[in-house]
Amino acid sequence: MRILRSVAKVILLITGVACLSADWIAPHSYSEQFRAHPNSAPTTTFPLGTDDLGRDRFTRLLYAARTSLLLAPATALLALLLATVAGVLAGYGRHWVDAGISAGTDLMLSLPWLFAILTLRALLPLNASPTLSMVATATLIACVGWAPAARVIRAGVLQLRDSPAILQARAGGLGGWRLLALHLVPNLKPILRAQFWILVPLFLITEANLGILGLGIPEPKPTLGGMLAELQHFERVPAAPWILAPAVLLVSVVASLRILISGPKTWE
Repeated sequence: MRILRSVAKVILLITGVACLSADWIAPHSYSEQFRAHPNSAPTTTFPLGTDDLGRDRFTRLLYAARTSLLLAPATALLALLLATVAGVLAGYGRHWVDAGISAGTDLMLSLPWLFAILTLRALLPLNASPTLSMVATATLIACVGWAPAARVIRAGVLQLRDSPAILQARAGGLGGWRLLALHLVPNLKPILRAQFWILVPLFLITEANLGILGLGIPEPKPTLGGMLAELQHFERVPAAPWILAPAVLLVSVVASLRILISGPKTWE
């Protein structure tokens, strides 16, 4: 297990450095079209060949990974913020507050949330700018995906609410929002960290699903999901296996995150 965790860390480190250094590593612009070389095989000029429009796949993969790997943590942070507010209010509030938020959480958990995201995203204009599309995509995923974390956070708040530390703070005259901010929420940090790293790979896959269906960030901005859409023509894979590079990268990153999450002493 220790070897697997070391390999996972190396994969994530190399991927992160390559994505952040895309402006210097990439040999071309991600939107530049080499019309004389459409669907080119890998060469020294195009390490992963070119796509149908003659764009360098290697360059687009670097920028796609950077976009997706930045969007997923940002979405996870937004979802975690919503989950923290809901979980703390449910676990610490009055009975009717807990009942209302728990009912809303159960409703969100009962929804096929991927289809809910697809429905909501389809209602947005497809000709929106890449920046607006990124914000809309992140907001939609976060607004639908906060419920599982909220339930875990609520359970943690219920355990902490009657703990000796909280009871001592109450006995000292501390209450209300100060008690939440100074004592309860800080003690939730291990739970919040765990939920964040659980949400990141989940949202990576969600964004990829949206891109495959053409509901992600529009062209020419590359994303892993947008590049994976090319695999719908699976009959091309035997003759051009290099088009599997986005899938290999996505699987490697998600698997590495899962290994680190499930590994021992991950949150210590």
